[in-house]
Amino acid sequence: MIETTQGTVIAAPIGAVWDHVSDISGWAPLMPGMQHVEMIDADYSRWVLKVGVGGLVRTVKVDVTVHRWAGPGEVDFTYALTSDPVKGSGTYRAVAHGAGETAIELHVKVEGSGPMAPMWEAMGRPLLPQLAKAFAGALKAQIEAAAQPVAAAAPPVSILDRLLAWLRRRLGLS
Repeated sequence: MIETTQGTVIAAPIGAVWDHVSDISGWAPLMPGMQHVEMIDADYSRWVLKVGVGGLVRTVKVDVTVHRWAGPGEVDFTYALTSDPVKGSGTYRAVAHGAGETAIELHVKVEGSGPMAPMWEAMGRPLLPQLAKAFAGALKAQIEAAAQPVAAAAPPVSILDRLLAWLRRRLGLS
């Protein structure tokens, strides 16, 4: 079995983070190598990923099941590759962290079985932390971009206003 934990702080309140996290279809495409996500229902989805280690690149299908949505701070899930004896589980944890910030932690376990398990785990050991870190970073960027308020455009300044401002500066009246 291999596992990794990745954490980050997102510059958004926990409610905004939960609004984003609770919709799988909004963030699943951020998974490195994601080719396609099929939402079966709110708790079950099928993912097609292209994964590679060194020169070996494969497309795998993964069934993902969310077992517990306990928003805004917890999600528990399992997954299984459809064509290989590989399964795993994971958790998402979030805690409000200061004003308008949320600390999240992603924990993922992968377990292979059968005669190929040692090879699967040897190849996956360096890859899993990289995938989880890349995913956490992309999730952070997406949520922060969505949480940024749209800046109000400054009202246009007329030529007359600019001319008057220039005159005031020149005459020392400002």
